Amino acid sequence: MWPCGGRRQRRLGAVALLLVVLWLLLRRFNWSELTPLGLWGRTLGLQTEKSQFLLEGMPFRIFGGSMHYFRVPREYWEDRMLKMRACGLNTLTTYVPWNLHEKERGKFDFSKNLDLRAFLSLAAKNGLWVILRPGPYICSEWDLGGLPSWLLQDPEMQLRTTYKGFTEAVDAYFDRLMSIVVPLQYKKGGPIIAVQVENEYGSYAKDPNYMAYVKMALLNRGIVELLMTSDNKNGLSFGLVEGALATVNFQKLEPGLLKYLDTVQKDQPKMVMEYWTGWFDNWGGPHYVFDADEMVNTVASILKTGASINLYMFHGGTNFGFMNGALEADEYKSDVTSYDYDAVLTEAGDYTSKFFKLRQLFSMVIGQPLPLPPMIESKASYGAILLHQYISLWDVLPALLQPIKSELPVNMENLQLNDSIGQPYGYVLYETVIFGGGHLHTRDHVRDRAQQGFRQLRLLVENRGRVNYGLALNEQRKGLIGDVFLNKTPLRNFKIYSLEMKPAFMKSLQHVSGWSTVPDYFVGPAFFRGRLWIEQQPQDTFLKLQGWEAGKNWVENTRAVKIPSSTVRAGHCSAPLLSDRHTEVGKDTSNPEMESGK
Repeated sequence: MWPCGGRRQRRLGAVALLLVVLWLLLRRFNWSELTPLGLWGRTLGLQTEKSQFLLEGMPFRIFGGSMHYFRVPREYWEDRMLKMRACGLNTLTTYVPWNLHEKERGKFDFSKNLDLRAFLSLAAKNGLWVILRPGPYICSEWDLGGLPSWLLQDPEMQLRTTYKGFTEAVDAYFDRLMSIVVPLQYKKGGPIIAVQVENEYGSYAKDPNYMAYVKMALLNRGIVELLMTSDNKNGLSFGLVEGALATVNFQKLEPGLLKYLDTVQKDQPKMVMEYWTGWFDNWGGPHYVFDADEMVNTVASILKTGASINLYMFHGGTNFGFMNGALEADEYKSDVTSYDYDAVLTEAGDYTSKFFKLRQLFSMVIGQPLPLPPMIESKASYGAILLHQYISLWDVLPALLQPIKSELPVNMENLQLNDSIGQPYGYVLYETVIFGGGHLHTRDHVRDRAQQGFRQLRLLVENRGRVNYGLALNEQRKGLIGDVFLNKTPLRNFKIYSLEMKPAFMKSLQHVSGWSTVPDYFVGPAFFRGRLWIEQQPQDTFLKLQGWEAGKNWVENTRAVKIPSSTVRAGHCSAPLLSDRHTEVGKDTSNPEMESGK
């Protein structure tokens, strides 16, 4: 018989040997398949070691996809996340839009479709890690790149710099935002494994101290996870900040592009933060299409290098309301309401050939079977809506709106409205009286599009979206930004009507007297309305705006039923500047324009 001491020694030796074997096995095991709910005892988080990521000290590879909670009805968040998992992804990336969360200075909204905590918690529940991209600037083809328009009330404002007026506003916003984000980090049991410092600053780079400021703004408020930056190749070296991993954005893999990362940071894992699966659309242009086979072949080439990847976008969704951005290069071009992006999922969340090709690719790379793809949502076609009544804007003004009187024209952002934050979106009508004829000109003081009346001069100015990318952010004030001249004389004594098109205003239109039958021909701004009756539970659909030239569409629910906000609803529908008396609902599924079609 072995003495007790000998048995104890043998047991300890066996345990030690087992631990060594387990350690060796774990070193070979790739933790890329480990989900947030399956990991306990967190201490290290996402780290970098030479050419690879480590999660809790074990090899980890990011297979990510972008989806923005503010572009997807909350009722469909989980469906899209399940489709991510079914495609083989383990990480979700999202921006955070400052201009939605702080529409009015000092008043924050993280409720309903803006409930960031619920969105991130749902990602964890569905087995997805999170890379958070909180800005403050996010680009994203979003109005002013996600910055609130009230910042532009300051005539000296310098966005995305260490200008005091900007940093004070960012500090106040981050104080509130980080109180939500910090508890959801990896080391605190949440899904957030990395946080991005600003966004594509290399393309802006107006202040060499700015990125360090944003980094410290995050660290000082409790961010402890891995920091990252992202830029395209041309901006990489200008968007760096010490202590943050540089990642790259592109669509086509140029020779040596990933190796170029080694020139700006040595011995670090490579990651494509934005692999562009498609592209956004501009008003008046064709729908962008990126070949599925070309896209998948490029993704395969990226993965062969050992790099991690994030698909931008996995699911684009919709720029609801007036939130679309714009570009200003040779000319101003506003973006469309749809953010379909020719992405892996359509705007409506349906599968594309890109999804199934990527699913096959990721399954081969991961070497494990993937979850079955969820069923797609059912949809319905409701036929044509007859817009049977209209009312001229001029008939609405006396009943619903009180003008602001001003000697000089005032731009939208500086109108004394909304607790002094100005008017963010919509239209502004400038009205004055002119005497005699002559040459009327604005010296480029109209932003973006104006319709003109006569004698009693009326200029209806539309905000078609603020530029979201490039060096012109500080020049994005809307409405009339300067004088209007008759011959060489600047006009004075304006009545200014704010047409922000808020829900309360749109609802009040129903009760205004003066609605009449739509004539065969009409010139001028007007509201039109019609009804769509749905007798059973509504299903998803879309508006086919055939024959439209310019305008906006509102859909209002008048039934006491709980339905997803992306469906067309029974009730009143009105749209100004409509060029066709009919609109088709849910006919042509090849062009899925969602409910807020601008």
